[in-house]
Amino acid sequence: MGKHVVVDPITRIEGHLRIEAILDDNNTIVDAYSSSTMWRGIEIIMKGRDPRDVPLLAMRICGVCTGTHYYTSTQTVEHALGVVPPKNARLVRNLIQGSLYIHDHVVHFYHLHALDWVDVVSALEADPAKAAQEAKKWANMLKDPITGETIQPWNAGEGELKAVQERLKKFVKAGRLGPFANAYWGNKSYKLTPEQNLVAVSHYLDALQIQREMAKLMAIFGGKNPHPQSLVVGGVTCVQDIKNPARLGQFGDLLGLSREFIYRAYLPDLLMAGAIYADEALKGIGRGLGNYMAYGDFRMDDLPWYQGKTLFPQGLVLNMDLSTVYDVDQSKVTEDVTHSWYEYQGTDKPLHPFDGQTNPKYTGFKEDGTLDPKGKYSWIKSPIYDDHRVEVGPLARMIVGYARGDERIKHYVDWLLKSGNLPVEVLFSTVGRTAARAIETALMVDVMKEWLTELAKNVASGDLSTWTDYDFEKLTKGKELKGYGLTEAPRGALGHWIRIKDGKVENYQAVVPSTWNGAPRDYKNRMGAYEASLIGTTLSNPDQPLEILRTIHSFDPCIACAVHVIDTKGRELGVYKVEPVGGACFI
Repeated sequence: MGKHVVVDPITRIEGHLRIEAILDDNNTIVDAYSSSTMWRGIEIIMKGRDPRDVPLLAMRICGVCTGTHYYTSTQTVEHALGVVPPKNARLVRNLIQGSLYIHDHVVHFYHLHALDWVDVVSALEADPAKAAQEAKKWANMLKDPITGETIQPWNAGEGELKAVQERLKKFVKAGRLGPFANAYWGNKSYKLTPEQNLVAVSHYLDALQIQREMAKLMAIFGGKNPHPQSLVVGGVTCVQDIKNPARLGQFGDLLGLSREFIYRAYLPDLLMAGAIYADEALKGIGRGLGNYMAYGDFRMDDLPWYQGKTLFPQGLVLNMDLSTVYDVDQSKVTEDVTHSWYEYQGTDKPLHPFDGQTNPKYTGFKEDGTLDPKGKYSWIKSPIYDDHRVEVGPLARMIVGYARGDERIKHYVDWLLKSGNLPVEVLFSTVGRTAARAIETALMVDVMKEWLTELAKNVASGDLSTWTDYDFEKLTKGKELKGYGLTEAPRGALGHWIRIKDGKVENYQAVVPSTWNGAPRDYKNRMGAYEASLIGTTLSNPDQPLEILRTIHSFDPCIACAVHVIDTKGRELGVYKVEPVGGACFI
């Protein structure tokens, strides 16, 4: 009989996640369970509110992808009211959302996921001169997908790399490894050479600085980051910013810096790791469900979002079959609570979000302290689409777009895969999931330049409209309305649903990416995406479950989006004072 491995909490994610895995005698995972240990009750807060206030509350679902929940909730209310924002608002929203994408993806790769691939301590043994050649090798394998020019490495000369190595040696000697402490250094699952590890560590440190500049992008049009505040039902409020050429220029400069780092550090490092771990990708390690769904997002014209063209197309791909894409219909989305710490009143069947319920029913753990797979074991509900369990996220967006034959997506996917001489099949894996996020980042930073140019030209033509007027009382008084918003958060398909009665919120539900991916089994005992992705993975050392972390981190879990804690009577639960010392505090 194999081992029962418990990883709790999973770190380097947002929120609290527990993974339990059952290993056979060869240390291969044969069963797995994903559990969130926090309760989301934010839907309850929405009831009885003015729908126009809801977006400001909905963005508090998460402190990472705040702008996406804000945007999606605004879109949801607009759909219910039949309001379509003008061109400038569309472009500003795209730029705010795109800013979140590129910042989020860079931070994820380096600061939340890189240490699953990179052995930091190994970098102490590297030859800086050889490491510089290594950085040049991988960067030069890439040609700029727009200009065709050869990519040059970012800050990776022999002198820079030697300085990083000396800095790292001082940390180790003083016992101050900081974020590099308490990891599984030396684990046999690490495959990069000391020189490759040194390059990655150097860019990890560079990314700490660059992400600070990238975070400013959202604040230019959003007012601040996190929790931007310039979106309103009907449009945006940042008319003074779009009128100011200096503000547009500042955005363009920061976007250019972001592109430099993405193309000269992020993409070469991804290509390097992908090539070294290609054998795992070809074996399909971390593949999971094989079903991929995207709602589509980023409006490319001024039609209502549910009618017009989007940058990312909507669709469903089943069983990794790229020859067939099914259209997505929001009416086929349901949530099941068979294995979740909730109960439905009046039914035991999965419910559509319009009729969703949020009634907690905590049954706890088994007597031995482990999850009860036969009962309820997570605060995340189990979303189902048309009786399919699906994966969402950057990989799903790239798979759906590729299968749709989208010209832009195919160009960027083929560009990176051909640069590494890799077949498209490698995408169906943990490595592929990580690569898809990088491909998407390159695509996004390039299309954002197009949106910025379009915005500048539109404003220069004299169009300063940022809001569509509407009569709220006339639209809602004595009426019952329904609306939904379907977007793509950095982590995947995000849907908000609202029911309005006589101008007040009657019901509100959000089904978020980490609900789709991190969910427990459903009423048919079918696994969620996290659970399924772990099956067949072999641990080199069960006491160091590095391979579990690598696959789970490839989804970039944001459990705070899936769950939240409130006291429904409004009582104070606790007061916490956070005092960062010597640097930034990531919450």
